[in-house]
Amino acid sequence: MAEEAPDFDSLLASYVAGSLVEPARVLVRSYLELNRENREFVRGLESMAGEMLDDIEPQPLEARNERLASILALEPEQLRDRKRGPEVGKDDLLPPSLRNFLGRGLNDLSWRTRLPGLKEHRLGEIDGCSVSLLWIRAGQAMPTHTHSGKELTLVLDGGFSDGIGHYLRGDVSFADDTVDHRPVADDDGDCLCFVVTEGDLRLTGPIGRFFAPFVRG
Repeated sequence: MAEEAPDFDSLLASYVAGSLVEPARVLVRSYLELNRENREFVRGLESMAGEMLDDIEPQPLEARNERLASILALEPEQLRDRKRGPEVGKDDLLPPSLRNFLGRGLNDLSWRTRLPGLKEHRLGEIDGCSVSLLWIRAGQAMPTHTHSGKELTLVLDGGFSDGIGHYLRGDVSFADDTVDHRPVADDDGDCLCFVVTEGDLRLTGPIGRFFAPFVRG
């Protein structure tokens, strides 16, 4: 199981504040549908945020980040120990929010092969983000890459490792321009992910650069 990073805490705070773009909002809501314990954490953030807004004088918008930081500082430590939601069948891998966002089920999606062992259902550009579902064959390695912006990846089935963490169903991987990684699907099953990327993906390894036209096409 991946350990949640401070960047992910900020993502949850932005969700509570209503400042996420639509694809990222759907990803976080889907994550919460898969993780009961963090639904309670977010409800606590929402409650504390409401109480703070009741108690403070109106502030200009520039103070929003400081307010969110103070909300996060009040987080109970026991809520950091995340409990996974119930197991689901193969026909019910999509959380309700993601299914509604797609407007269809997995069996009705069209997939395009990007690399051997890698297929993509691309939703296109939404609110300035590239949005897609990725299917990665068991044991398959993705090209080494970094990003010009932020990349959020929600695991829907299976799992992968990237040298930074090990991510299973219900986990979110957070990457940006400081991260250069090579995700590898677990050997015991295919990996299905919902990916929201802000900015360009930049292939950094020699093999990745060779395949770049196929990945981006």
